[in-house]
Amino acid sequence: MERRQFLAVSLATSVAAIAAPSNGAQTPASRERQYYLLRRYFLQTGPQTKLAEDYFRGALIPALTRIGLGPIGAFRVDVGPETPTFYLLIPGPTVEAVAAVDLRLAKDAEFLKAAEPFWSAPATSPAFVRMESALMAAFEGWPKVTPPEAASTKSKRIFQLRIYESPSDRDHLRKVEMFHSGEFDIFLKAGFHPVFFGDTIVGPRMPNLTYMLAFADAAEMNAKWDVFRNDPAWKKMQADSRFSYEAIVSNITNLLLSPLDASQI
Repeated sequence: MERRQFLAVSLATSVAAIAAPSNGAQTPASRERQYYLLRRYFLQTGPQTKLAEDYFRGALIPALTRIGLGPIGAFRVDVGPETPTFYLLIPGPTVEAVAAVDLRLAKDAEFLKAAEPFWSAPATSPAFVRMESALMAAFEGWPKVTPPEAASTKSKRIFQLRIYESPSDRDHLRKVEMFHSGEFDIFLKAGFHPVFFGDTIVGPRMPNLTYMLAFADAAEMNAKWDVFRNDPAWKKMQADSRFSYEAIVSNITNLLLSPLDASQI
């Protein structure tokens, strides 16, 4: 099977999942969906964290920007099961643009020179422990990354990364439908700043979806979640038998992140 045909077949399920009615969470002009590569770098405390930050800042993010990808998010896990861990969010206009990013970087002489300490680290002193990637398609109702205003000024901000796993493909589609049936509007009404919503096409622990929210600090995050939980529209949605939460979401990963200096988000 040719590569393009394989990608088309792989995407078929995801496209069906996110082609749900939208309540206009983003403007019509932004309807062309992005694709996301979300990478997780498992690190050891010590030299690896500085080496990874230097690599993101001096080599990887500049190279990704040169080839038209972005805005690039780079984050450290502040609250989560494994630390130190860094996340990298790479948005692009097509699935091939993000899926083949390493092949493109390998032909970039400027990148390879700047990335040498990280890319060529010896086994006796590796640059990271392990790296995992997930390839995602943006939700139809939230088709593009939306950085918080604080990102442009490098002001203080934190991020909540949430991953919802479902017990079956049907239940996963139902949870995606739930976002498109009013949950976006409840988020916005509560004052949240959503950054992205992605449906995992390839990655671990599928079927699942991932989304990110931005806040000024933990106090704002807790206050806005209280508003969300008490919204009558949310209570009504929870009472809808189609969206019975225990039935359609089997596990939630909830992480608190802070941006690295090089982050564009």
